[in-house]
Amino acid sequence: MRAAMSDPDTLLRTRCLPPAWQRIELPRQGIEVPSLLYYCSDWLAEGDADRALADLRNELPWQCHRIRIFGREVASPRLSSWHGDPGTDYRYSGHQHVPQPWTTTLAELRQRLFDTLGFDFNAVLVNLYRNGRDSMGWHADSESELGPQPLIASISLGVTRRFVLRRRDRSHQYELCLTHASLLLMLGATQQHWLHSLPRQLRVLEPRINLTFRSIARAAQLSRRE
Repeated sequence: MRAAMSDPDTLLRTRCLPPAWQRIELPRQGIEVPSLLYYCSDWLAEGDADRALADLRNELPWQCHRIRIFGREVASPRLSSWHGDPGTDYRYSGHQHVPQPWTTTLAELRQRLFDTLGFDFNAVLVNLYRNGRDSMGWHADSESELGPQPLIASISLGVTRRFVLRRRDRSHQYELCLTHASLLLMLGATQQHWLHSLPRQLRVLEPRINLTFRSIARAAQLSRRE
């Protein structure tokens, strides 16, 4: 039986994470719930990260999804694959995505996250950025399926890329360079008050795979009704 999702920041503080972990509290206003990041640059051993990168490139059913920008549909500037437990359908940019089954590599990474954090995630969005021309625009992981203050676990494999966060009111901006084998956690009110993006870097020629693990509330609701 896996642990239920509780207050992530409180539980992470009690798990005695190694010193390599950084806890970052983003600027906030007044009595807002804190917007928090946890970052570990070498969460995976280099050899394990290399194998995961190669295996995922070969085993996932990559698709170029259509996304809606300024009212029109265009080809997404990246390849994607959505995986999860039954019932973890996810609506993004006007399209409903039905999960593919967990592959061996994805299931292993899910288990490692559980071993490290004590949280279980029931779905993952995997994005392949083929080079620096591929990107992700400003957005927040704030869909209703994720709940009001979701915990998002983001694993980076491959070339280092810039990751930029900006408050919705544009008063503050924060930037990280996400390295191969790193793990970034976003929690608290981050999705409520901040947007994030992966900007184009035309001089980058190598690929990057990003895995954002999350918990879809709808799956829990469905399981309780069965």
